[in-house]
Amino acid sequence: MYRTFIEKHLKGDPIIWFIVILLSVLSIFVVYSATGTLAYRHMGGNTEYYLLKHTMLVLLSFMAMWIAHKIDYRYYSRISRLFLWISVPLLLITWKFGVTINEASRWLTIPVINQVFQPSDLAKLALITNLAAMLSKRQQHIEDLKDTLIPMLLWCGLICGLIALTDFSSATLLLVTCLLILFIGRVPVKYLALLVLVGILAGALAFSIGQRGETVVSRLKDYLDPTEIPFQAKQSYIAIATGGVTGKGPGNSDQRNFLPHPYSDFIYAIIIEEYGLAGGLAVVVLYLALLWRGIITASKSDRAFGGLLSAGLCFALVLQAMINMGVAVGLVPITGLPLPLVSMGGTSLLFTGMALGIILSVSRGEIEEFGGRSGNIKNVPKAA
Repeated sequence: MYRTFIEKHLKGDPIIWFIVILLSVLSIFVVYSATGTLAYRHMGGNTEYYLLKHTMLVLLSFMAMWIAHKIDYRYYSRISRLFLWISVPLLLITWKFGVTINEASRWLTIPVINQVFQPSDLAKLALITNLAAMLSKRQQHIEDLKDTLIPMLLWCGLICGLIALTDFSSATLLLVTCLLILFIGRVPVKYLALLVLVGILAGALAFSIGQRGETVVSRLKDYLDPTEIPFQAKQSYIAIATGGVTGKGPGNSDQRNFLPHPYSDFIYAIIIEEYGLAGGLAVVVLYLALLWRGIITASKSDRAFGGLLSAGLCFALVLQAMINMGVAVGLVPITGLPLPLVSMGGTSLLFTGMALGIILSVSRGEIEEFGGRSGNIKNVPKAA
């Protein structure tokens, strides 16, 4: 009975579903533990508030993933360009008039429901999808500079540059993801160098007029200074060092009381403190398994768009996870990127769920037609 229900409603790669469920359950446990200090300061010690809020967001993310995986992935190529155009004014409005937290305006408040929304999440998903669509449509003219490469380079530079105005780390990660997609899409290396140049120019402009220039310089200096360890990094190292092999046990973290943002930016340090080196390695393996299944999905897709889309979204999610974990253990400078599927968040969780749903849609193959019939899908939208 349960197997029939799962096969009917949870289609696509079962291993991806399993990984998502494991990370989501871990997220609820760790965020519940890590928000103890936050609850004491702002909610009078009512830790259940953040538990219920985060659990609801995890369920909404799961729902977004389920809905996205039910839609034939080829239809995302039609709407991706529309959402790119929508993202441009949203990013500009956010930069100038957005909600400011930690000296960065990255959020807009949605009227009526009074909830904050991060437009960069929409922009990243739209750019990756549209880049995959443009590449798949122009595979036979991949070296056409005017009609193929310049539009892709301009969109990459524009979106990454606008995001860099308020979030340099996310913009850099998105640029690297675009480079990987173009490389997989058989774009010659000499043209990849052009994208790097466009990214440098966009980054330099954002560095000079954006909000995060001084922060970027400060964090790089702190990272390169061998005589001084930033406060956040020091507390993270203490959490990791005291976790040992098996950890202190769920809910027994001490560093959550000292570590800034233990429920988001440094949640991996709390995982190792409570679940030990074994738990930390298990999380790394889960993300690597997610990348493996995403690449397998890409290789099995019989259309270039599906393969590029699955690979691009997987790279974006797993690279962000590796950077977050690298920050916690001191391998990379402090960035402020959340751990996908695990860190407490709002729109980041929802868009992560949508991205995974699209990957699952690709893994479903191209069997069902929206009208309910099986066979070839008619009137498939052209790539943007």
